[in-house]
Amino acid sequence: GTPAIITATGLILNDKPTIKKGLLTGSSIVVNELLTLSLKYSIRRTRPYKTYPDIDNQAEESDASFPSGHTSNSFALATSLTMDFPKWYVIVPSYLWAGSVGYSRMHLGVHYPTDVLAGALIGTGSAILCRVVTKRFLNRVKRIDLQKE
Repeated sequence: GTPAIITATGLILNDKPTIKKGLLTGSSIVVNELLTLSLKYSIRRTRPYKTYPDIDNQAEESDASFPSGHTSNSFALATSLTMDFPKWYVIVPSYLWAGSVGYSRMHLGVHYPTDVLAGALIGTGSAILCRVVTKRFLNRVKRIDLQKE
């Protein structure tokens, strides 16, 4: 998806900062998926349409409800993009899109509001965590390289 397009663009243009942005965005998605799936399989919350049969669900899912994976991925991507491109014309559409994904998951009857809220927090946190850890790691590597000279 988007991380691959960003990385490929950087490779085609031989633009190292763009390659780095694509890889960081991709790592945010991977970390987010690991956290989300770990929580889904450890908590195993039943989907709303299974708990409340009166819900007119528009879709069916086979895995657990908490947290919302679609929402967490959307917010991980939105947060990564806004950290890489901190302009209003990136920030506003990114978060509007991520929020609409979360809303749609509730509207379809496949998630509770708390599933969506947790997904938004996990996705946002994953993106921020990846940036902080990567920045610290790269700073440490740079210091080691400088000490070798």
